[in-house]
Amino acid sequence: MTLQNFVLQSISSSGAPAVTSYIAVSHATTPYVTAYPWSSAGFGTKYANPASLASGTCEDVAFTAAKDAIAIVTGGSPRVLAYPWSASGFGTKFSDPATVPTGGALGVRFSSDDAEIAVSHNTSPWVTAYPWSVSGFGTKYANPSPVPGSQGEDVAWLPSKGAIATANSGSPYVNAYLWSSGFSTKYSNPATLPAGWGYSVDFRTGNDAVAVGHDTSPFISAYPWSAGFGSKYANPASLPVAAGNRVRFSPDGTNIASASFTSPRIEAWAWSSGWGAKYSNPATLPSSFTHGVAWSAAGTEIAAAGNSYRVIAYPWSSGFGTKYADPATLPAGDGRGVAFC
Repeated sequence: MTLQNFVLQSISSSGAPAVTSYIAVSHATTPYVTAYPWSSAGFGTKYANPASLASGTCEDVAFTAAKDAIAIVTGGSPRVLAYPWSASGFGTKFSDPATVPTGGALGVRFSSDDAEIAVSHNTSPWVTAYPWSVSGFGTKYANPSPVPGSQGEDVAWLPSKGAIATANSGSPYVNAYLWSSGFSTKYSNPATLPAGWGYSVDFRTGNDAVAVGHDTSPFISAYPWSAGFGSKYANPASLPVAAGNRVRFSPDGTNIASASFTSPRIEAWAWSSGWGAKYSNPATLPSSFTHGVAWSAAGTEIAAAGNSYRVIAYPWSSGFGTKYADPATLPAGDGRGVAFC
């Protein structure tokens, strides 16, 4: 932890709650990414915009686990932009990767140890990965073989970093590869495929399950994971209302949340060796299409990003709490992705 982070997290001369983490939203209007300090009171004062902005709508955002970098992805070149991150906010943009993703980027994730960054995109090879260090992007890894074969909507790393998966627009809708200093052997497709266009993918902490959000009922398909896909779990008793635009397990693996375009637009279920009961919907719902969902690192907050309302957040303790006050300065456009660190 930097001295600056320590000071912010430990003291507050004004008596305000101490900053414990940060939240960022990628969105459809310049400056395309907006970030805030986060405390027990919710959103703090918006950070200054990065000096070097993206060229168009940013579809997703991710922080490193070390809280020392933030990345966003966009449809225009260079398609992935990354900045140092500190308690002061955005630093000077890292140099763009020498080989940029080949098409409009839709998802971005750092690996659990911050040693890699992966981007899903809409042109072959559909997913691109790079080494990552405090110096920024390294030399692009060789493409996976075979490539996923269709538009990459989202990308996820197994927490142990032994695998990487993409959610894709065409069958088999999810593709997973052994990861060993780069893409290695493709895992066999699940015996029961997701029912349609894959929008999102996430591995559970503990490395024992993977979930895929898709555009056809039951809208989320989940599988045991043990060096590959196991037999699909039975669907939840209460199905999601619509496509799982983003599906994310909580950090402790005991819950799973989904963002969708249909009310209630954010939903969550208990998880324990499969689907548990659906939690009651939040009292204050997102008011429009929801594109992104994220848990805080402690699992004590959950946030969503979407159209018109842009960002919304709730305390979490065995379910949704009372919505936090909106940030004083909202993101400038429809929210696409959201991330805590």
